[in-house]
This record gives sequence, structure tokens and C-alpha cells, in this order.
Amino acid sequence: MAKKAKRRVKGLPVVAIVGRPNVGKSTLFNRLIGRHRAIVEDMPGVTRDRHYADADLGTRSVTYVDTGGFVPDGDGMAALAEQVRQQAEMAIEESQVVLFVVDGRAGRTVADEQVARALRAATQPVILVVNKVDRPNEAVGAAADFHRLGFDEVIAVSAEHAYGTVDLEDAVLAKLALVKKAPVPIEVQEAEPSEKEAPPSEPSQIRIAIVGRPNVGKSTLINALLGKQRLITSEIAGTTRDPIDIELESEHGDFVLTDTAGMRRKSAIDKKIEQYSVAGAIKSIEDSDVAVLVLDATEPAVDQDARIAQVTEEKGRPLLIVVNKWDLMRGKKKEEAAREELKYTLKWVSYAPVIYTSAKEGYRVPKVLEMAAILHRQATFKAPTPQLNRLLKHITTEHPAPFHNSRALRIYYCAQVAVAPPTFNFICNHPTDIPDRYQRYILNQLRETFDLRVPVRLLFRPRPGADKRKAINLRMKARRASASKRR
Repeated sequence: MAKKAKRRVKGLPVVAIVGRPNVGKSTLFNRLIGRHRAIVEDMPGVTRDRHYADADLGTRSVTYVDTGGFVPDGDGMAALAEQVRQQAEMAIEESQVVLFVVDGRAGRTVADEQVARALRAATQPVILVVNKVDRPNEAVGAAADFHRLGFDEVIAVSAEHAYGTVDLEDAVLAKLALVKKAPVPIEVQEAEPSEKEAPPSEPSQIRIAIVGRPNVGKSTLINALLGKQRLITSEIAGTTRDPIDIELESEHGDFVLTDTAGMRRKSAIDKKIEQYSVAGAIKSIEDSDVAVLVLDATEPAVDQDARIAQVTEEKGRPLLIVVNKWDLMRGKKKEEAAREELKYTLKWVSYAPVIYTSAKEGYRVPKVLEMAAILHRQATFKAPTPQLNRLLKHITTEHPAPFHNSRALRIYYCAQVAVAPPTFNFICNHPTDIPDRYQRYILNQLRETFDLRVPVRLLFRPRPGADKRKAINLRMKARRASASKRR
């Protein structure tokens, strides 16, 4: 089972990191949270959506929010840049403290002054962070030029080399103390739970990775599931770059939705940043409980869709196929015909359920969470051993294992040894000689009996002590041969 990412704590004070493009906001974000979460590249416009992550500041914890380059209102603003700015504005509105990041190497710019003008109208306290100050003796000079922006607190840091970040964290704590006093928890002595009264367990979240080719509507689908415009959407392929985690509570359970970058075939990737994005998408599949592969209804499933589906199978993750933009195909194609096409193109994952949706219209969107919860239960399903062996007896009676090299193949018993994916161990006399077609027959019987539409693993092992018994038989055979020679 993949290691789960740390769950965000609700109710923590929010610290927004804002500034014009390419001043090192994501580098500072990664430094403050203590791990590499956001993609960092020496080019403007890498970050677009909001990134949230919790961090401990000694006496209390906070939630940092990384944002895209803040571009103030202006004539001729592109639609994508405007959405990035709106994301930054929403981060500021929900924050208690704002970190305004500027570039100490480039010096004060007109864009910095425009951002400062917008932040001076905010009610939250602002800390001006002069980044890219790699030498301590340059700190005073680098900070002096930015005092003209009109903020009292100016701190010089190097996010890349961790210089000045401790002073920055102390300043954040000081600002938070002025904004809102943290409630002091009251310790209550509780009686030890009895054997009959187990402590209540925290409800687990189901992590769903939304994956697929570029521009198939992954972010639009998440916005439809949330019921609000949380993620930037655009007809421009490659709008999403970093994996974005978003928590969602529904009647079907608690979920963490991970929006990922579009995954193109390897030969088509020509930019380093896209390589990082695709690597992040694959990592999101590994960390997920369920992978949702989004397809475009206007295009038949292509080889790249099959490759993405194969990755989920190899990682052992349940797969839900969502055919988006179905509103564009009404009256042109029937679901039955489309399903047959998918079975042929995605034959390696023919067991995966398929939902036809329109994220734009909200058509069948709630069904995605319902089916994801079902697949998660199937992936963690534990079959009773007696029922498994009754099934095994039925299988070997109705369809006995074939002979191999004049030897009868026998399967003695079966037990489930793991979940996520469900893994079944079959004890037999010649495990390496079980034909592939017979293994597929057993797998299909398991799927049909337990209604499993998730990846399943089959293991074939010899009986315990088989090597020892083989050695004894060889010694006995040698003794009989030696005795016959003496006679």
C-alpha cells in the first residue's frame, strides 16, 4: 500500500505567499514546509493554482499557500493570467498573514510597486520578503531599496540556501500573535479504554488521482465535483502543472482529489517543466487509493490513454474511466458502442468501470465519487479463506488444471495474503508450470465471485517443505540404486 500524504489540519491560520512572477515563491514555499511540493523552474508562470501545505513553527502550526505570479488588473490581460491573479486574490482573502516576495537581485520593479499598491489595501498584515539574497553582507543593501514600497517588516532571505528563513518564521509567529490568539488546549485526564471499548478511529480519506491526457477536462471535473471554481481551467493544453490536493466531504465519504498535469507520450515532451509535471502525475497515481482516467468523448481512446491505464495496473491502483464531454456526443454515438471500443483499446484494464459524464453540465458527475468509494472498498476487500477454498474446489472440479510434461498439476489450497491490490496465494505442486490461460481462468472466477473490478494479483507457490521433501526423496532414490548395485 502506498504511503499516504500528510492530512491537512482544519482551522489552522493561513499564510499566503504572493508576488510577481519568477521571484522564488515556490522555492520559499518548499523551504518553509520542509519538503519539495511545488515545481520550481527558472522561468515565469510555473505556478498557477493554489498549493496548500501545513508546517510547524515551534509553538504553533500554520498552513502556507503558494500562489501563481500576481499580475494586477490591466488592459489586455490574458484569460489564463487573470485566473492566476484571481487565485492569488482568493489566497489573500482567506489568509491571516501575507508574505510579499520580491527579487533582491533584480531590485524594485514597476510590477512590484503595482502588487504593493494592491496589498496595502488588504486588511491582513504583510511581511515583505526580499528573496535571492545569497550573502548575509548583502542583506541590508538589498532590503533598503524595497523600504520604499511602504511595509514596516522587511526581511532578506535566500529560499534556495535557507538563509534568513528562521527570522521569517519568527516574524510570521509575531504577526499571528497580533492577529488572533491561539486557543490554549485544556488537557483532560481520560480513563483508559476497556477491552470492549476501542478508541474511536479517525475517518480515513480516499485519495483520488485525476489523470489523463492534456485538455480532456480534468480540472473542470474537479471543479464540478466541488461545486465551485477552485482550479484554473483553460482550453490551452498544459494549464495544470503541479499536482494539486483538494479535500472534499460527501455522502460517499471523505476524499482528497489530486488534479494532475496532462500526460503526453514521452517523445512529445520537449520541456523540462513538463517532465516534472508528468513525473508528479505518476507519483500521484502511486500515492492514490483510486485513479480516475479522464478521456475526451470527442476523441476515441488512443495509445497514450492505454499507457496511462497500464501504469495504474502496474501500480496496482483501482481504475475508474470517466469519458468526459459526453454532451458533445449526444445523438451521435451510443454508450454501448463506445464501451465496446474502449474494451478493445483498453483491453488490459477491461475490468475497470466506465462512466460517461459532462463536467461542464454536471451530468453524472456525482457518480464519480460513488464509484470511487466502491472501488476503494473492493481494493481493501478480504475474502474468507473457507469461501476461497470452496471456490477453488469448484474451479478444479469443473475445469481441472491441465497436464504439463505428463505431470498432473494440482492446486491444494488458497489464501488471500494482501489487499490493495487483493493478492491471492495458491499452493500447488508445480507452481512454475501453471499455464497463463489457466491463471486467467482462475482470475476471472475470482472477479465474478467477489465482484472485483480492481487489479488482482495471483501468486503460485510450492507447499511448505517441498524442497526438504525433494531432498529426502533424492537420498532415498540414491540408496535404492546403491542397494540394487550391491545385489
